Amino acid sequence: MSQWIAIGALALVAIAIPLVMMFASWLLRPSVPEKGKRTTYESGEVPTGTTRSRFNIQYYMVALLFLVFDVETVLIFPWAMAYPEAIDKVGTGQALIPMLVFIGILLLGLVWAWRTGAIRWIRSDSQKSVLRRVEQ
Repeated sequence: MSQWIAIGALALVAIAIPLVMMFASWLLRPSVPEKGKRTTYESGEVPTGTTRSRFNIQYYMVALLFLVFDVETVLIFPWAMAYPEAIDKVGTGQALIPMLVFIGILLLGLVWAWRTGAIRWIRSDSQKSVLRRVEQ
């Protein structure tokens, strides 16, 4: 029973310390209301426009593709380190085929992203005119 008392006391202290610190900071901080502190961003810059702005979806697509291929490298490095021992235990075929299937699936995903235009940036009018001149 004394163990539960110790756990309860520890829980009370864990709750009380942050509450006391927040109350002390609220009590001691200076209160200087300014227009700049009430804005959306406290950088001193006056915000222009609305908070809802449109972003190009290509940024998210590139970020997702980067994450996929970053995870691929994270998975390939430990496999490469264990590969020599795996060859000794199970043979070359059983050690190599799962990684080749994994890389093949990722390559299929890259080909799909390339063919559907997921990694193609939208070109501005000036870039299009330069490309037309180069093609002619």
